[in-house]
Amino acid sequence: DAIASGTFSIEERMSLNYQLLRAGKVIESGWALNEVLVERNDHQMIDLFVQIDHRPLSRWWCDAVICATPTGSTAYAYSAGGPVVWPEVDALVLLPLAAHALFSKPMVVSPNSEIAIDLESDSADLNADGIRRTKLQKNDRVILTSDKEDVLLAHIKPATFTDRIVAKFKLPVEGWRGE
Repeated sequence: DAIASGTFSIEERMSLNYQLLRAGKVIESGWALNEVLVERNDHQMIDLFVQIDHRPLSRWWCDAVICATPTGSTAYAYSAGGPVVWPEVDALVLLPLAAHALFSKPMVVSPNSEIAIDLESDSADLNADGIRRTKLQKNDRVILTSDKEDVLLAHIKPATFTDRIVAKFKLPVEGWRGE
């Protein structure tokens, strides 16, 4: 009924592009609405070297690195300890998982930044929105950028993002005094 009557709302959401480079050549590219993940594919941690805007950031021995959009910030990234980012905020979340490093907290990165993740271990997996895309090999590079085109989502029931968060996570809104 809402679609037929035109009583729905449209929301623009950021998406994430990825490119997989092997020996300097792009062998795969794609996009994700929620997150792109470089993760271990066996019982050993992976060795990753991360750069932002062509500048070294850190080397992480970790289980995975998540790069999430504001939409993805309430999915896997949130479960892994990342922040909730409102959809209107143009930002990416970069989050190492179970990192063996002194500097391993979630980071909020400019949507204009280019994030490069170099695999220095023998293998890992590349996932986009929870779907395994490909097996990574030693010295592969994954480049992540925000997409210039937004994804349009239709909302049949009007609600603010705050209301959706309260409902999704069953947040207590009554107050500590029972009000």
